[in-house]
Amino acid sequence: MNSCSSLSLGYICSYGSTHTSPLSSTVSSFTCTFSPSFTPFSSSSRCHFQLPIKVSPTKSITTPLCSLSSNDLRPGTTIQMDGSVYRVLEFLHVKPGKGAAFVRTKLRNLTNGGSLEKTFRAGESVQAAQLDKIVMQHTYKDGNEFVFMNMDSYEEERLTEDQIGAETAKYIKEGLDVDVLQFEGKVLSVQVPKTMVLTVAQTDPGVKGNTVQGGSKPATLETGAVINVPLFINEGEQIKVDTIEDKYLGRSNE
Repeated sequence: MNSCSSLSLGYICSYGSTHTSPLSSTVSSFTCTFSPSFTPFSSSSRCHFQLPIKVSPTKSITTPLCSLSSNDLRPGTTIQMDGSVYRVLEFLHVKPGKGAAFVRTKLRNLTNGGSLEKTFRAGESVQAAQLDKIVMQHTYKDGNEFVFMNMDSYEEERLTEDQIGAETAKYIKEGLDVDVLQFEGKVLSVQVPKTMVLTVAQTDPGVKGNTVQGGSKPATLETGAVINVPLFINEGEQIKVDTIEDKYLGRSNE
């Protein structure tokens, strides 16, 4: 199980019984201790659920209050703090010669894209932010809106470039599947595949003799993104691109 928002096989409730299938009735109070495979938390992470809760095989719990220890923070962990959602970018557990241990982190605000450095006491309780990841396929663009289809519900979703982010939007093309991260129904980010194969739409003609090594030149890809490519790359070629680093990785057949 990789989500606090649903229950699956093998959870243990605090009132002493072990369940091997989802509950099917309303319960008054329970605490679930998850197995070590539950990420991004450790085996000691516990979720305390608000009341009342209706749990069924087809519906997920939608109001969990999950907490984890600051010692369990890792890059990629998402947390709630001061009304915003943050992703951990970096962390360092510090044990000074004198005084209490602490955890130094660098966080990114998933709402506005800003970043900050935050220090937590070792073992301090931190509220986790459980994000929903939804697979959507880009179907077409309507003005400044990107139109997607939810691949689970087949409903249409419209997102602006501001919601997607310019650095991501420049790699979106028709038919591309993306991961949309939501928190409490609000879109926080859109993720394209880290590696994509794209066609070079415009670049200066290739230079004869420059086959493997040499300089580089700008190239505009079919999605509008501009990256540097080797001098021997020509228009119409398909190349592999690292969408995080905006980096040429090679021809698609290499």
